[in-house]
Amino acid sequence: MSPSADARDRIRAAMDRVLSGTPQRSNGTLTIVALATEADVRCDAPTQRHLALKNEFYEKVRARAEMPESEKRLRQQLVKAKELRAEALKEINQLKADYEPLVGALHQVLMENRHNRRRGSPTGRDGKARRGGVDHAGVSLPAGGDRARTPSPAAAGRDTARRPP
Repeated sequence: MSPSADARDRIRAAMDRVLSGTPQRSNGTLTIVALATEADVRCDAPTQRHLALKNEFYEKVRARAEMPESEKRLRQQLVKAKELRAEALKEINQLKADYEPLVGALHQVLMENRHNRRRGSPTGRDGKARRGGVDHAGVSLPAGGDRARTPSPAAAGRDTARRPP
């Protein structure tokens, strides 16, 4: 007997045992993996080499009006995935609805900030008095800062004109 014919016979015998509810080597679930385990063949044998036996097994399972465990699990996963997708779409729509008002508020704050800077608000980003603004005591500051710049004594004595080479 050839190895292929022997494998077919083992798969058929395993199919009968699994479908009758008396498995010897597997857990008895109505799946191809359990069938291959019961037949003591590689898991890909029913799906790649013996497609007719795989199709026959699934036809017999469906004829019993029982859904294979793998199909039940997949259907449960599908229902859960659809629920998660619906929740995600709700959240996405909510975020889209919140986006425009937030952008508008950000734009308004930026425009107010720009306006306050141009108007000469009393302090800059670092909290220090700005040039030409008003210090914390309400005293106007000169445009050059809080003190006038005076040249150093060394710079006062220098000749600032350029000399020809």
